[in-house]
Amino acid sequence: MKKFLSLVLALIMTLGCVSALAETVPYYEVTSDLYDLFPLEEETIKLEIYSQLANYNGLQTGWSATLLKDLFNVEVVIIPDQDGTYETRMSSPTGLGDIVVWGANGEDYKQAIQKGMLLNWDEPALGKELPIVQEYAPYVYANYTDALNTNRVVSEDDGALYGFGMDVALEQGSHKSFMYSWDLRWDLYAQLGYPEIKNLDDLIVVLKQMKEICPKDELGNDTYGASLWPDWDGNMVMYVKALATAYYGYDELGFGLYDPTTGAYYDALQEDGPYIEMLRFFNKMFREGLLDPNSMTQTYDEMGTKVKNGGVFWGIFNYASSMTYNTTKHLEEGKMMYARVPDEANPLVYGMSTLGGSRIWSIGAYTEYPELCMAILDFLATPEGSMTMWYGPRGLTWDYNEDGGMYFTELGQLTSADSKTDLNGVEWVSPYTGKTYTLSGNFNDGCLQANNTTLARDMINPDGKLGEAFNKDTWVSVQTAVSYPIQQDWRDWSGVSLVDQYFEKVNKYTVMPDLPYSESAKDDSLKLKWDQCAKAITTNSWLAIYAKADGEFNMHIRNMINQCKGYGWEECLEWSKGEAAIKWQLQQEQAALMAE
Repeated sequence: MKKFLSLVLALIMTLGCVSALAETVPYYEVTSDLYDLFPLEEETIKLEIYSQLANYNGLQTGWSATLLKDLFNVEVVIIPDQDGTYETRMSSPTGLGDIVVWGANGEDYKQAIQKGMLLNWDEPALGKELPIVQEYAPYVYANYTDALNTNRVVSEDDGALYGFGMDVALEQGSHKSFMYSWDLRWDLYAQLGYPEIKNLDDLIVVLKQMKEICPKDELGNDTYGASLWPDWDGNMVMYVKALATAYYGYDELGFGLYDPTTGAYYDALQEDGPYIEMLRFFNKMFREGLLDPNSMTQTYDEMGTKVKNGGVFWGIFNYASSMTYNTTKHLEEGKMMYARVPDEANPLVYGMSTLGGSRIWSIGAYTEYPELCMAILDFLATPEGSMTMWYGPRGLTWDYNEDGGMYFTELGQLTSADSKTDLNGVEWVSPYTGKTYTLSGNFNDGCLQANNTTLARDMINPDGKLGEAFNKDTWVSVQTAVSYPIQQDWRDWSGVSLVDQYFEKVNKYTVMPDLPYSESAKDDSLKLKWDQCAKAITTNSWLAIYAKADGEFNMHIRNMINQCKGYGWEECLEWSKGEAAIKWQLQQEQAALMAE
């Protein structure tokens, strides 16, 4: 009897604790009306997400597939934007897809609106009087006002509403977290005695010294200062133009780089411009044996594996460097990649605003399930949905404590430290339906492969009670967690605790404000010239990076310039400069409004 009473008491205490947590931050609830419309307890509905940002093709698997089935009884098929996909789906009788994610709010997006391929969110839902967005995306309707109004402007369809952009802030803020973090193998840097890195030339010297003391990775393969990948090349080689962004604070625009502090524009063919300067830097790295020779042919995932195995010493992106390398195992071994920006660098950081970014969430006009698609987007747009996309299912990998602060569970600490953490056999009890599921795959593969965001990660979480941002680095629970000696070493050197604090202390960066900007349309003649020039730039850029001597490098640069001029470069450059002028004008107007 005593044991029985003890169990009852323990159960009461447990239920009381759960209740207290639920009262602190209630769980998301699907509108009951949705259950009336769709047989959410019966046959599973299959939806297609056509995403221009996806790197995955096929049925969504893993934990997010389980969560979407639990909440909405849907299976999701991801359709990436491969060669010819946009044109094929634009002419398909079934349309673009159920949910459509756009890489930019420019020409493709506007053409889809003009041809009636996207759902107008102002139209009433079936059997309803109110707009479908108000009925089935109540959180978006109530909280994304500026982002929705921005979409009405950029859509250029008499104020009609077709979606909202990524990275929405619910209140105006200064800027996002620093993505261009200049991560360096800190343990090797410490072994070298923290040598001076004033500029890119100094960086090469340090990387050479690192290779001397660490010539092989954990698997016995050669190490390199940097490892690039071509997957995301567009108008220019992505990593090359991104280094100019990370070093000078210039943002990519058309066939060049835009300076948001002056409005100046530097095109990719300027021989003394930042793009060709960064090509020379990577060519120097190659000739010094510091550039992964597979950079031109490998995938992003293959590069990430090399980083994780300790084969790469440096990278400008946090997601491809410290966030990949800094596993619990490495930290316990005293190994870490972390921020060390060259003294003369002035990286770009993107501003936060309520307007939303250029990557659009929308719904296909031919979907059979517009209400269901709207409800799914509404969930993803809530704080809980955003946290879920970043960190996994609430209650399994993260949750709120009794103070209303965010924290990782034991499993969440593993998935946060290593996105490839295996979840095979892990049981998840849904807080939404009470059902129990057995998960499969690793955490990263289970993330929603549409590859877009809703709320800005660096804004304050309105559901929390401690003033913490969604960004885990701001959580009290993370900041007070166990610190490894290698982390403390960086803190002692920098005098701060976090990367963003380091950049603020250095106080050399440029903010690219969020603007209600969308690309101007190109006619068919310009499109042809544009595609030919883009091909010439990317092809010759890679050849220049792999040049074995100055003469060969200069030959590839001349070929790049001559080929582009033969294809109609002047018209492409005129368009790019015109876009820079539009952006500069928008900046002036925004600055004037904020000054009032």
